[in-house]
Amino acid sequence: MDDQDVIGRINEIAHEEHELWEKEGRGETSATEQERLRELGVTLDQCWDLLHQRRARRAAGQDPDQATVRDPRTVEGYTG
Repeated sequence: MDDQDVIGRINEIAHEEHELWEKEGRGETSATEQERLRELGVTLDQCWDLLHQRRARRAAGQDPDQATVRDPRTVEGYTG
């Protein structure tokens, strides 16, 4: 998977998430859709993390293909 693939996946997830947030804003989401929103948020964070890893590895002269998707607990545990 290259950077463009990751960016494409981010865009797909963000689109689905946006549609569900609109539905949520109207009070029309089911429990399953609310759970899907949570899952999408985690997956989106993982994709952004992977893209950042790839870019950092490239900037450091390392192989970006050695970047890996980190587990949700690690990605969601970041603090800004």
